[in-house]
Amino acid sequence: MLVILKTLLTVGAGILVFAAILGVLYWLASQLHEPWRERARVAVFVGPAIVLLTGLVLPAIINLRLSFHDRNDDWYGFRNYVDIFTDEDNLLVMRNTLWWGVMVTLASTVMGVIIARYADRMRGEPVAKALIFLPTAISMVGAGVIWNFVYSPKEYGLLNSMYQLLPGEQKTQFFLQENTFFGIENNFIPGINTFFIMIVVIWIQAGFSTVVISAALKGVPDDLVEAARIDGATDRQAFYKVVLPYIKGTIITVATTTTIAVLKIFDIIQTMGKGGSFGTSTIANEMYEQGFPQDNEGLGAAWAVLLFLLVVPIVFVNARNQKAMREAR
Repeated sequence: MLVILKTLLTVGAGILVFAAILGVLYWLASQLHEPWRERARVAVFVGPAIVLLTGLVLPAIINLRLSFHDRNDDWYGFRNYVDIFTDEDNLLVMRNTLWWGVMVTLASTVMGVIIARYADRMRGEPVAKALIFLPTAISMVGAGVIWNFVYSPKEYGLLNSMYQLLPGEQKTQFFLQENTFFGIENNFIPGINTFFIMIVVIWIQAGFSTVVISAALKGVPDDLVEAARIDGATDRQAFYKVVLPYIKGTIITVATTTTIAVLKIFDIIQTMGKGGSFGTSTIANEMYEQGFPQDNEGLGAAWAVLLFLLVVPIVFVNARNQKAMREAR
């Protein structure tokens, strides 16, 4: 108990010192004349983040060096990357990640648009949106534990219990162990267990998409919709022809943010996919599995580099979209 108390006091003291330093720097920046005053104020708050990001440069370089070595730290060249794109198990990881990026992003974004549209200005709108957003407040690990009970093959498994109510004698289903697509083995389509795990993430992400898109819908000028209706457009036509184009930037932001989150999906795979067992592994999960449990730091580092290369263009698209939204205001 004493150790915990000392740790909390140390952390608290560190936060207070950091806040005091920021306060002094902000006061000093406020003493400058324009235009340097505003620039200095921005630098005070952005500076710590830039310092932290700069501190990640060296670990990134070390990781890049590791990606050219094998598990014994001997020079391996580009063979880790060749293995990623040729080994069948690694190709399965790539395909799984592709399906995650497409299915979860598309489903959660579309659901967000649909729910936001029909929940907008409905009776009890705040309560409905709060309930929809509630899963977003649950951690991935917590959600994985909850849904493990839903998919469990044991007597307390909710989905299996409902399945047993169907007419006839029904066999117990192992939803998270079935690595075929309804009995169909295909090199491109992942197992049904991967899709069942995706449902959990869609359930979480749809709340985030709904809240953000709903806020954008509230910002659509009523004059635009009224003008469309005066021109003879129905509510549906006004939504698709006027409202959706107006909030296109927000939809792109939601989609890119979700894609980045999905590409880094790890905790739900560990919780529900048993660390990527039964063909459920993804790039972020494989990066950990190879780098630590299997002690193959070279291959794990190569997966990390590949993940970085996949995220960078999406971040670029998001940045351009944010710039376009600012210019359109």
